[in-house]
Amino acid sequence: MPTLLAVLAGLFIASLSLFTVDQRQYAMVFQFGEVNRIITTPGIHFKIPLLQNVRYFDRRVLTIDAEAPELFNTREKKNVLVDSYVKWRIVDVEQFYKSVGSEAAAVARLKQTINDGLRAEFGQKTVADVISGKRDEVMDTVRKRADADARKIGVEILDVRLKRVDFPDKISNSVYDRMQSERRTVASQLRSEGAADAERIRAEAEKQRDVILAEAYNKAQQLKGAGDARAAAIYAEAYGRSPEFYAFWRSMDAYKESFKNKSDVMVLDPNSEFFKYFKNPQAASKGK
Repeated sequence: MPTLLAVLAGLFIASLSLFTVDQRQYAMVFQFGEVNRIITTPGIHFKIPLLQNVRYFDRRVLTIDAEAPELFNTREKKNVLVDSYVKWRIVDVEQFYKSVGSEAAAVARLKQTINDGLRAEFGQKTVADVISGKRDEVMDTVRKRADADARKIGVEILDVRLKRVDFPDKISNSVYDRMQSERRTVASQLRSEGAADAERIRAEAEKQRDVILAEAYNKAQQLKGAGDARAAAIYAEAYGRSPEFYAFWRSMDAYKESFKNKSDVMVLDPNSEFFKYFKNPQAASKGK
């Protein structure tokens, strides 16, 4: 029985003397209300029962997210709604404890620091700067200033991000209306320029078509003239060799053209020269 009591007493004393530190935590050991030592390595550690107590602090990267968008003034005296968040962590736990004592107090101070920094930066920038042009520059400047102040309480500011920069609802509607009007004006101008370009291209194409047709007609007339000249030369040569045969061939060609359509009607004297080879088919052979 005494052995069992001794074992139980030993376990009780061990439970009061040993504590564990997670890898995600700092541990600060106090003795009589004063900081005795700070533990940054995870594992099982020892303390003096009843004389010492342990307090834990988070060593992970933490986030401060704005509860609601803040209203800031730009250089043009225009109001914008800004929604932001901050990434931070404790880097000097002893300084952190001595300066603010708790995460809640640290968050309150960091919020005020970030808010002041954003207000100062937005007051020096235009709406275009904070919406797109110099947004990264604003975030980086605010982070550096806030980090310089946060180091005084053992905290590091890792990042400051603007999630949203927008106008209040009333201003947004007027801005959107003006943007739509400007876009419509640009669209009308582009359509007008497009129509003018289309007309110019169409006129140029028609001009080129007329030039091509004129050149083609001229070339065709030249070829036709050359063909007619060649045909006339052939006809003349044929006529020189056999005038009677040439006359016969020409008459046959005339008959063919004259009687090509059954509906054609001709009124001629039967003794006309036109019917020479109808009345005497042998005339051509006799002429040879």
